[in-house]
Amino acid sequence: MDHVRLGRTGLQVSRLCLGTMTFGLQCDESTAGAILDRAAEGGVDFIDSSDAYPLGGDLSTRGTTEEILGRWLRGKRDRFIVATKCFAPTGPAPFDAGNSRKHIMAAVNDSLRRLQTDYIDLYQLHGYDRATPIDETLSVLDDLVHQGKVRYTGCSNFLTYQLVRAIGRSETLRLVRFDSVQPRYNLLFRQIEREMLPYCGEEGVGVIPYNPIAGGLLSGKHSRTKPPAEGTRFTLGTAGGMYQDRYWNDPEFDTVEELRQLADQAGVNLVTLSVAWVLANKAVTAPIIGASNPGQLDSSLAAADFVLDDDLKQLLDDRTHQYRMGDAPR
Repeated sequence: MDHVRLGRTGLQVSRLCLGTMTFGLQCDESTAGAILDRAAEGGVDFIDSSDAYPLGGDLSTRGTTEEILGRWLRGKRDRFIVATKCFAPTGPAPFDAGNSRKHIMAAVNDSLRRLQTDYIDLYQLHGYDRATPIDETLSVLDDLVHQGKVRYTGCSNFLTYQLVRAIGRSETLRLVRFDSVQPRYNLLFRQIEREMLPYCGEEGVGVIPYNPIAGGLLSGKHSRTKPPAEGTRFTLGTAGGMYQDRYWNDPEFDTVEELRQLADQAGVNLVTLSVAWVLANKAVTAPIIGASNPGQLDSSLAAADFVLDDDLKQLLDDRTHQYRMGDAPR
């Protein structure tokens, strides 16, 4: 597994990042441990989590994923780059969410406890908080870095203008700036190519895209003639409806069929091809791959060694050009 610098930092991370949002709901702890073991065997040492996980859960399940990850990391914490996030509600009170100083301070301490560690390598805002001044948020992140609780900072689900403004304010105020951004990016969602990716490339912001296989639709295993199968991202608790809205549509199914034909012609698994396409963008640091069982990881891990030639990449670009328009989440 190759390694690459995270943005303009000196931190080296594996070219693929393991996402953990399935741990605790889509899969139990023993399966999660097997997934982590398989990723580590494949050379992945970059792991992403959140205090909001598992995906599809509610307030009663918040933090379960971090707890599972913390138990697995015992005795080997120093061999992995651990990233987590805060923003989503973790309690019933209004101040149990968002990017205020109060919530971030409480959230980071809770994550440290669940992860059984005294530092977080990459701490990210899981969303943009319009109710909290960005200066307040950046100030508390700066404090956490100087306290040693956090090594690097980043954000997720920010629009381009929000990322640009945050970095501009951090530079003006001489505070730590975001070292990475975590946007949605795949062959069926390419809007960030217009502004965000060029900006990150110029400014040295690491890009850690999630959903590289579109919640599993780019596996080619789903059929529009049948309802989404139980246990998949498209039926998962509170998240199922969101994923169906994103991808479970006739135009997306048409595109997946065209992409499957290209993958067959190239003699490669569609998952491998989809992740390799994300990796091929020079602005991308490490796509976040995930699984609900360890066997599902193999096709994603294979993307790290797959060489996507220029002609095939151009065909993929041309077949999915319609998904490049706009710059806002769907």
